[in-house]
Amino acid sequence: MKVMFQKIHEDSMGGEQISSIGRGLCVLLGISLEDTQRELEHMVRKILNLRVFEDESGKHWSKSVMDKQYEVLCVSQFTLQCILKGNKPDYHMAMPTEQAESFYNNFLEQLRKAYKPELIKDGKFGAYMQVHIQNDGPVTIELESPAATVDPKQLTKLEKQQQRKEKTRTKVPSESSRERNAPRNKDDPSASSGAEGDVSSEREP
Repeated sequence: MKVMFQKIHEDSMGGEQISSIGRGLCVLLGISLEDTQRELEHMVRKILNLRVFEDESGKHWSKSVMDKQYEVLCVSQFTLQCILKGNKPDYHMAMPTEQAESFYNNFLEQLRKAYKPELIKDGKFGAYMQVHIQNDGPVTIELESPAATVDPKQLTKLEKQQQRKEKTRTKVPSESSRERNAPRNKDDPSASSGAEGDVSSEREP
């Protein structure tokens, strides 16, 4: 799961106004094909507790949206799951629409349970919208759930790179090491053992 959120002064959805808030956060939510309840709960905690606002003395990065009792506007944003194929965006890692809508509604429900329901606003799922954001700062932060999976295509590339590294580490034995490890012939006069000693060093009786 990917979340892009912006600290804002005010925000609204243009045309026929669907929703609007004052100061708070605009959360753009990109739902992945692999996201579960675990990732959802992680993001809810992060969004509500991340300290991006100033305190009463004006010190920055001190207060969360809950500390300040500000509003949160959520917008489903599947394009955050974009993977580029050359210059063409590909969205095969985004959760399918029917499944994503249920997941998104669950996300909103969890936000409202963890915070004040009246302070959580959202857009219209799947609709073409114009979102007017007055970014305060500007402050824009990207969050990604820790359990986000790697694109299988990317994983294949990583596996191939790892295999190449392993082959590089495996060295071919040198000629001298092969000679040292080769078994000795008992009839070879040059072969000797530590127990027999060197023939040339024996004294005559």
